[in-house]
Amino acid sequence: MATTLILAVGIGIAVLLFLILKLKINAFIALLIASILVGIIAGLNPKEIIDTVQTGMGNTLGFVATVVGLGAMFGAILEESGGAQAVAQFMISKFGLERAPAAMVISGFLIAIPVFFDVAFIILVPMVYALQRKTGKSLLLYAIPLLAGLAITHAFIPPTPGPIAVADIIGAELGWVILVGFVAGIPTAILSGLLFAKYIAKKIHVAAPEVVEQKNELSNFPSIGMTLDIIAIPILLILLNTISSTGAFGELPKGLAHTIALLGHPFSALILANLIAWYFLGIRRNFTTKQLAVISTKSLMPAGTIILLTGAGGVFKQVLTNTGAGELLASTLSNAGMPFLLFAFVSAAIVRIIQGSSTVAMITAAGLVAPLIANVSLSPIKLAAMVIAIASGASIFSHVNDSGFWLVGQYLGITEKQTFRSWTMMTTILAFVGMATASCVFWLA
Repeated sequence: MATTLILAVGIGIAVLLFLILKLKINAFIALLIASILVGIIAGLNPKEIIDTVQTGMGNTLGFVATVVGLGAMFGAILEESGGAQAVAQFMISKFGLERAPAAMVISGFLIAIPVFFDVAFIILVPMVYALQRKTGKSLLLYAIPLLAGLAITHAFIPPTPGPIAVADIIGAELGWVILVGFVAGIPTAILSGLLFAKYIAKKIHVAAPEVVEQKNELSNFPSIGMTLDIIAIPILLILLNTISSTGAFGELPKGLAHTIALLGHPFSALILANLIAWYFLGIRRNFTTKQLAVISTKSLMPAGTIILLTGAGGVFKQVLTNTGAGELLASTLSNAGMPFLLFAFVSAAIVRIIQGSSTVAMITAAGLVAPLIANVSLSPIKLAAMVIAIASGASIFSHVNDSGFWLVGQYLGITEKQTFRSWTMMTTILAFVGMATASCVFWLA
C-alpha cells in the first residue's frame, strides 16, 4: 500500500509537469487531471474521487476567491488613478538621486501590495529610464532594486494572490504571514535588491532603451499621503485583528473585540479599502461610476485564472489527504530526517525551475506540504514561516520558461545572457535569503 501511494504521488507530479510543459495544457486542467489520476492509482472509487474534487475546490475557493477578487479590484483602481506613480515619484524626490536605488526598492515593495507584479513593473519602468538618463549609470542599478521590491512583496505579503493561496491551503493566518513576510522581506530586499544591484551594475552597463508608453497618462497624480493611507488600511486592519487575537491588548470590551474581529478580517478590510479607493481615488478624481465599474470588471480577468489555479491546488491537497499519501510522505520525510520547512522550499523550487510559473509552484508545493503538517502542532508563526519558505522556493531561478524573464529582458533592452546574469541571479538570491530568514523565524518561534 505504501509503495502504491508513493508511486501515485510520483506519477501525479510527473503527469502534471508533462501536461503543462509538453502538451501546453492549462495548469488548472492539468492540476485536476493529475489529482484525479493520483486518486485512481491510490484506489479511490469514482464517487470518492469526485467528492474529493468538489470538497477540495469548495474549501479552498470560499476564502481565496473573495480575497483575490477584492485585492485585484483594489489594485486596479490604484493603478488607473496614478497612485503607483505617485508613490515612486515621492520616494525619488525624498531620497534623491544618490539614494534612488533605495527609493525604487521601497516603491516596488509598497506598490506590489495591491498591484500585480507585471503591471506594476510596466507602470514604473519609465521612471527607471529617467533615472538612468539623469545619472548615466547602468540601468540595472535602478531596475534590479525595483524588481526585487516588486518580487518580494508579490511572493511574501498578502493580499497578493500567491501567499494568500498558500496560506489558505496550509492553514496559516494572513496577519502572521504579513508580519513574517515583512521580516523576511527587509534583509531580502537589501541583499537581492540594493547590494546585488550595485555589484551587477558595475559588471553590465545598460543604457535606457526607447521609452515605453505608460499605460496611465495622468499627469496629476493623487496625493502621496492619501495613496499610502489607502494602501495601508487593509494591511493594518488585518494586523490589528491578528495581534488582538493573541491577547496582546488584554481583555477588551466585547463590543470592541467584535468590531476589531469584523473589520480586521481580510474580507471586511479589503471591502473597506475598495470603497475608500473607489471614492477618494475615483469619484473625487473625476472618474465616472461607469469607468470605475469597467476598471473593476477588467481587473477580475487575471484574478480569475489565479482563483481557479488555487482551487485546483486545493483539490490536489485534498486527494493527498484522503488517500493517506500525505501522511505517508510525512512519516517518510521524518524517518529520512528531512525537515518539513526544507521540503517545502525544495518542492516549490523544483516545480518552479521545471515549469516556470511561481504561482503553480506555490500551489503545488502547498498541496504537497499541507497533508504533511495536518497532524503536527505548529504555531501560527511557524505556519507563516512555512508560507514564506514555499514562496521563496517558488521565486528561485527565473529563466526562459518564465514570462517574467522575457518581460524584464524586453523592457530593459538586455540580451538573454544579461537577463540571466541580472534578473535570474536576483531571483535566486531572493529565494535563498528569504528561505534563510524564514528558517530563523521558524526555529526561534
